Amino acid sequence: MKGKNRVILVISDMHQPYAHPDTYAFLKACKSRYKPDKIVCMGDEVDGHALSYHESDPDLDSAGPELERAIEALEPFYKLFPEVDVIDSNHGSLAFRKAKTAGLPRKYMRDYAEILDAPDGWQWHDNLTLKTNAGSEIFFHHGLKANPIQVAREYSMCVIQGHYHSSACIQYASTPFKLLWGMNVACSIDTKSLAFAYNKTTLARPIISHGIVIDGLPKLLPMVLGRNGRWTGYVP
Repeated sequence: MKGKNRVILVISDMHQPYAHPDTYAFLKACKSRYKPDKIVCMGDEVDGHALSYHESDPDLDSAGPELERAIEALEPFYKLFPEVDVIDSNHGSLAFRKAKTAGLPRKYMRDYAEILDAPDGWQWHDNLTLKTNAGSEIFFHHGLKANPIQVAREYSMCVIQGHYHSSACIQYASTPFKLLWGMNVACSIDTKSLAFAYNKTTLARPIISHGIVIDGLPKLLPMVLGRNGRWTGYVP
């Protein structure tokens, strides 16, 4: 089945510069295997740990060096994926949220692409709706509810979310008129980083996973890890 948006690769929350060290290699392998014609990043492309409203770890970089490291980490992805639709997110928008707290008008701020030295093909959206080659519509949002099928029912269209690090799932529902599904793609974080030290006190563990939609149907792309925490080389 040919047509626009036949294969949509969905990149989960990378939280650069604290992404899993094999994120680039894994996504490169997924691109080679599936040959997507559309790329969507679910947000939290950067972490902004030093800008967080929570306590920052003093052993991590301050805001300036952290941003420089994040840009450096993103540069290979800019080359691998010259055109990406990025969803606005709680971590990705931290600079704007901090500016609002400080009372600074938005006009004083640079846009996302300029802050991150991103190419013109990287475009940011509050949310995004795409029509697949199969005729179905997909609503992309960083995260509205942990249960994605509830969002799909309320929006009456298929839904993809990031944000929920410990949830990689696909859920289905039907109406008399259409098949609905919702997918959470989890995250791409390096669980060993101090930026995610809070994970040590939570029972639910982060899942390293991305997603893909082929001919209107979703599939999870979990990164299979060995006992050393590194990618095994398997592409699902």
